[in-house]
Amino acid sequence: MPANRTRDEGTPYLRTQGSATQLMVDGKPFLVLAGELHNSSSSCLAYMEPIWQRMVDLNFNTVLAPVSWMQFEPEEGRFELALVDGLIEGARRHGLRIIFLWFGSWKNGMSSYIPEWVKKDYERFPRARIGHGRPIEVLSTLSEANSQADAAAFAALMRHIKEVDGGEHTVIMIQVENEVGLLGDSRDRCREAEEAFSGPVPEALVDYLVKNKDSLLPHVRNAWEASDCQTAGTREALFGRGTHTDEIFMAWHYARYIDAVTAAGRAEHDLPMFVNAALGGPPGTPGDYPSGGPLPHVMDIWQAAGEHIDFLAPDIYSPRIHEWCRRYTQQGNPLFIPEMMRDAVGARNVFYAIGQHDAIGTSPFAVDSIEEPAAAPLSESYAALRQMAPLILEHQGLDRTTGFVLDKDHPSVSCELGGYHLDISLDSIFGYRAEEGCGLVINTGPDEFFGVGSGFRVAFRPTTPGPRFAGIGAVDEGEFRDGQWVPGRQLNGDENDQGNRWRFRDKEISIERCTVYRYE
Repeated sequence: MPANRTRDEGTPYLRTQGSATQLMVDGKPFLVLAGELHNSSSSCLAYMEPIWQRMVDLNFNTVLAPVSWMQFEPEEGRFELALVDGLIEGARRHGLRIIFLWFGSWKNGMSSYIPEWVKKDYERFPRARIGHGRPIEVLSTLSEANSQADAAAFAALMRHIKEVDGGEHTVIMIQVENEVGLLGDSRDRCREAEEAFSGPVPEALVDYLVKNKDSLLPHVRNAWEASDCQTAGTREALFGRGTHTDEIFMAWHYARYIDAVTAAGRAEHDLPMFVNAALGGPPGTPGDYPSGGPLPHVMDIWQAAGEHIDFLAPDIYSPRIHEWCRRYTQQGNPLFIPEMMRDAVGARNVFYAIGQHDAIGTSPFAVDSIEEPAAAPLSESYAALRQMAPLILEHQGLDRTTGFVLDKDHPSVSCELGGYHLDISLDSIFGYRAEEGCGLVINTGPDEFFGVGSGFRVAFRPTTPGPRFAGIGAVDEGEFRDGQWVPGRQLNGDENDQGNRWRFRDKEISIERCTVYRYE
């Protein structure tokens, strides 16, 4: 995946800090605290007008907004620019950044956002076929005409964004396509696909397999090893017969197609670009979930084919956020969550993604449905994270941060930070225990920690030579104003369990600073 490309001064880009990947905007690291709009909201500027202020009131700094191919290029070669200009202007007027979602060839696996002139000319722009050759309303990845038409439109979009926003950087990233993958069959059965499937595996894929043999993820590695790691032949010769090979085939062709579209856009305006995934995978069957989509078990295939794509991003609606975050941070892939729950669960999960996995950012879906921002748990979480963002970004990737979500099934976690073992559990005092907790903790210096969240407590144990016991030095609640820590109450007594634990009260997000000391 690309990193540290040559770019115009100030243009957003990705950089590494330790083990983290950070988005740089106007020369500074930027934590994306975003929300994604409903699919159709950004198709009308008048409809969007009352939404912008709601996004501000939700404490977002970024909005994810679709731009559809069918609206942008209603006639071949004629591009409608007013909508894009209006969305950029609306975001800029409200102090927000934008991540555009290019709904081009595919959205949720289907091709409903392609222009009518593409829809109607199915001979020039062929569809995928499933089963016994039945065409479906999905553009085939095997068609060069499909790819070239999408790439031309996307290049025009990126060229225009550079013209109107190249100096302002309102637009900070681009999602290319949406939740791609074939549904209804494990692979495309059109004539071109059948010929490619029975032909030799591309040399570029073989070269990747050979070069990365020792670090391949299990799904692809096991299939290849079962064929004695052959380096020539058909897909079935290299990976065996079965739907898993069909999926590898589709992953390669989706990734190559989208990489070509991405490359065309980056040639015009080199912003960070990613693809997102509808989650699924083994033990399910490809085709029941999007076959060939950018899923973690075929991440190697996408990385082999997608040299212009910066990263793969999961849309996490599953309660198994720990598992999906772990799987999407394999192979050096940074974490960004473009879709997740917008409710109280999502409001807790943002702390875990950012604190535990150094996420570039988070973006719950359909946030324009939130009618009362002041009462939304997400608004409270983001308000605290916006204050903490400079501190989070300063320490990302340096093994100084942990994030967590706690409940009755997972009431505690532990980690090591700054020479201490931290036992983090649901807050409990006088027989009462919080039902839910969430937060992140940062080791900011020797014996100093900052935390944000609710419903948890922390006990410290030394892990380095010296006095064997740890005590709470002082705990202050407070806030960050313009990046500067402003302490409020100093917490003691019941508020820190008589000096035994660092506590965060239930059902209310707070920011606190804690110092620790050691004794015999």
